[in-house]
Amino acid sequence: METTIQPSPQTHSRMDASPNGHQDTGHESPTRLVGRDLLSRVQATAGLARANADAVDRESRFPEEAFAAAREHRLLGMMVPVVLGGEGARVSDVADVCYTLARACASTAMIFAMHQIMVAILVRHGQGSQWHLELLRRLADEQLLLASSTTEGQGGGDLRVSSCAVEPDSFGITLTKSATVISYGAQADAVVTTARRSIDAAPSDQVIVAFTKDNYQLEPIRTWDTLGMRGTCSSGFTLRGRGVPEQVLPEHFQTIQSRTMMPVAHLTWSSVWCGVAAEAVERSRRCVRAAARQTAGGQSTAGVTHLTRAIMSLGVLTNTIKSALQKFESACAAEKEIDSLDFQNAMNLLKVTASEMATSVVVGAMQASGLNGYRNDGEFSVARHLRDVMSSSIMINNDRILANSGAASLLANIPASLEG
Repeated sequence: METTIQPSPQTHSRMDASPNGHQDTGHESPTRLVGRDLLSRVQATAGLARANADAVDRESRFPEEAFAAAREHRLLGMMVPVVLGGEGARVSDVADVCYTLARACASTAMIFAMHQIMVAILVRHGQGSQWHLELLRRLADEQLLLASSTTEGQGGGDLRVSSCAVEPDSFGITLTKSATVISYGAQADAVVTTARRSIDAAPSDQVIVAFTKDNYQLEPIRTWDTLGMRGTCSSGFTLRGRGVPEQVLPEHFQTIQSRTMMPVAHLTWSSVWCGVAAEAVERSRRCVRAAARQTAGGQSTAGVTHLTRAIMSLGVLTNTIKSALQKFESACAAEKEIDSLDFQNAMNLLKVTASEMATSVVVGAMQASGLNGYRNDGEFSVARHLRDVMSSSIMINNDRILANSGAASLLANIPASLEG
């Protein structure tokens, strides 16, 4: 991995067995297994992702080669606690992998990020639930791929309300959901979904339920033919699940969403977009260098100004994500901090900031490369990268995040000095 967003070298020296810095299984925290070999495993996976990225984009197909490699190199279970057969990786490790995979194939990286968000939820909030601990053991052993289902026909992109509900039946529980988007739903081994707690519950009284492939069915209702992120295969389905009450996570969805789902999603997604932007800048730099070699005396070309701005902005974006990762891992040690208004606002606005900056960087890279970057073919093309990164402001719409953060902004502290 050429450029990383790893917050500190200590991340690879020792890891607790959960993404929040605590051991959630009731055992003493073992030494983390993530080590130097992670680099070679990720690079091997990224190599296959890169080799197939154009085909994945062109055919709008699942990046099966990359995920075969991810399974072979046991990357899907990297955040599962060591005592359950995983490696006990932290979110910062996952963010670094997302960044590297995104430089090769944005769809591969985004699928990996979405999977690990669900793993983080199970690790942190499945404590005390034998059913979910067993699912984590299976995940580590079989390298299961987890999908999420939070988008509904009536609720749209608002994760805070659900139309479908967990209903009792003679077997245990059932759930039927009109899920307008389930990324890689047809390829996943399990689905983690939101729903109302019961048929009589309010739309905001939500829980999370995990279903493995043997106890749910998907009926296609919408195809996936988009400008970018085409390999995520985010088609729509009617999800019909049947299981036992133990498959419902014990904590309320609002707690899960604020303490794990939202911050981990925004950290890993931001890392994906940063990786896409970094690859675009690298291609642009090679293009500008090639053009400079062809001019008299190797003088700089007109694209250097755009390239310089893109490189500087990329540095700011990278440092912003590093700082956010450090803030998250520090906050996770104290519930009071992670529940604070300042922390929640910071994690929400990270997504908005990172998506806007990454898009700006890729546009700058294209401007620096000129026609070579604008083309769909050739070694300097950043057309796919621009199409992919443009999804960043739409997936959980930035306007919705800013609107939801409006009330919090009115109460936010304005620093009196640069020291805070």
